[in-house]
Formats: sequence, structure tokens, C-alpha cells
Amino acid sequence: MAILQFRLLFIFLFSLFRSSLSQSCSSPAIISSNHAAFTACSELQTLSSSLRWTFDAATSSLSFAFSAPPASGAGEDGWIAWAINPSGDGMLGSQSLIAYRQSDGKIGVKTFNISDYAIKPSPIDFPTADLAAEFVGGVMRIFGNLFLPKGVTHVNQVWQVGAAVKNGIPGKHDLTPENMNAKGKLALISGQSTAAGDSTYRNRNIHGILNAVSWGILLPIGATIARYLKTFRSADPAWFYLHVSCQVIGYSAGVAGWATGLNLGSKSKGIRFATHRNIGITLFALGTLQIFALFLRPRKDHKLRFSWNVYHHSVGYTVVVLGIINVFRGLRILSPGDGWKLAYVFFLCALGAAALLLEAITWLIVLRRKKTEASAKLNNGARPPLE
Repeated sequence: MAILQFRLLFIFLFSLFRSSLSQSCSSPAIISSNHAAFTACSELQTLSSSLRWTFDAATSSLSFAFSAPPASGAGEDGWIAWAINPSGDGMLGSQSLIAYRQSDGKIGVKTFNISDYAIKPSPIDFPTADLAAEFVGGVMRIFGNLFLPKGVTHVNQVWQVGAAVKNGIPGKHDLTPENMNAKGKLALISGQSTAAGDSTYRNRNIHGILNAVSWGILLPIGATIARYLKTFRSADPAWFYLHVSCQVIGYSAGVAGWATGLNLGSKSKGIRFATHRNIGITLFALGTLQIFALFLRPRKDHKLRFSWNVYHHSVGYTVVVLGIINVFRGLRILSPGDGWKLAYVFFLCALGAAALLLEAITWLIVLRRKKTEASAKLNNGARPPLE
């Protein structure tokens, strides 16, 4: 009984400890040597972070404390950042405060004017005072005062965490949806923090869904239909219309996904997924050639039909293979969760199993048909029996 009570007490104390680490607004107020307790607090929607602040409208002075654990496993060797962006809602153009271990071995804060992704310490557009940082119980905090332009009551805030610091410069952060959605609007007077417009996040998901359904699902299904169903004479010409429907719908959805990707790329300067992008461009080009090939298809008895078949099949299978590869690369970039990847792997396994079964059936039908045709030719060429 005593052991059980001890375990319950340990679990209770551990839960309190974890609660304090989370630095939610229900945690005890943060007080540092230079800052009294803050009057407002907001639990930010990503990266287990929170912001406490006091805003003096008369002097446009913002006293704040931003708290977040560095990237997973980094501990004191990681970094956290909080910024105000006066010109947009992303990291580019933000006036940033980044906390990390300095050359003297202590956790400190430096200012960064993020004009491009080759960041380096630089003055920011807002005067600062009493900047400080600390690392306590797995959580890093940035304290300070910012002096904003007169009349400002709402600001765009951006925050981030990372794992690596090299040569005194914070390294790149992860590109998960949680990292990419770490931004919002802060109402300084009313004490409210709201998520920024999630159009970019939504467009990333639309881009991923369109391309996965088109290049990764519909086109492989269309290729399977053309490969196997045409063997069955009873399926002619239904197999052709099914094949064309899958390919045209898949290509249309793929073009929409490709266009969405171009739009995302134009809005995410400095963020590049070169291999994913290059494969996508190749898929668009080859898919467009396939559509044109549909209108230039020779008749079955035309002398160019064999060459056209070789071209059409080789390009088609190339598109299928590249499409599947790019879906996996896209899943790695979006990081939607293991369930999505497992679902796609299950689809590929099911399609592969169906293809193997149809391959065996197709060969049986073809061999039996050849045997029947050979037997018919032999019978047609045999001499009539002597009377």
C-alpha cells in the first residue's frame, strides 16, 4: 500500500513538473530580475510555446517573455526565436530576437533583421532594452523590452525553434507543418493572440493531396487498366475509355497541383526542395507529351503504330515511377503523420498484388489464345482425308 501511495505521489509531482515545463498560461507567473509579473499571456498554437507581455500604450513599450523548448533533443545547445514582422506574416522581413549559447558559454540574446535566409546578427528596426535569456528545466526564455512606433496596437508575430548552432549562427529549423505555421497576430492592448491566416498551410495540403491523387494514384491505376484489361476481349473498348478517363483526370489534377506548387514556391523564397521540384517539372512535361500523344495516335494498321506504342509505354511507365517517388518525397516534406504514408504504402501493395495476379492471368490467356490460333491454322492447312 505504501509503495502504491509513493507511486501516485511521484506521478502527481511529475505531472506538476511537466506542467511547469510547458510554460502554459496556467503556470506560475514568470518573474525575472529585470521584469515584474506580466499582465497578459497567450499560449501560442505551435511548438509548445507561450508569450507573456505588458504593453504601455502611452510609451509604446512592450515588455515580454517568450518561452519554448528548443528543437527535440537539442537542450541548451538549441535555439529559440521570437520576432515581430512589420511588413508581412512570415519570417522574411521579421525583426527577430534569437536566444542561444554565446561564445562565452552562457545563454544570451542577439538581434537579427531577417532580410534573407543567410542570417547573421544585425540591428533591428525597433529599439530594445534589458534583453536577456535563460534555460530552465528544458525550456528556454527570452526577456526584453521593445519600443514600437506610436499608435501600434496589433503586430504580426513569428516564433521558431531549432537544434543546431554553428559558428555562432543558428542553423535551419525543421520544415514541419508545426514549424511553418508558427506565426500569428498579437493584439497588444486586448491581450489576444490569434493564428495568422493559414492560406499557405492550406495550400500546402491542397498541393500534396492533388499530386498524391493524380500522379500517385490515378495514373498508376490507369496504367494498370491499360496493361491488363485490354487482354480480355469482352472488356474492349471499355478498358480504353477507363484508361483515358483515369489519365486525363489524373493529368488535370496533377497540373492543378503543379500550379499550386509553383505558387507556394513564389511565396516561400529561400525555401527550396530542389529534387521534389525538378521531378515535378519533369512529370508535368512528360504528362503533357502523353496528352498530345493521345491526339496523334496512329491507327492500329499504320506503320508508325509500333513506334508510337514503344514511346507511349516507356513515357507512361516513367511517369508512374517518378510520380510514386515524388509522392514519398512530398510526404517527407509535409510530414502529415505516419498514417498517411502507411495508407499510401498499403495502396501500392494492393495495386502491386492485383498487378501480379493479373499478370499471371494475362499470360495464361495469351498462351492459351496462341495455342488455339496455332491449332486453328494447323487444321486449316491440313489435307482432306482420302476417300
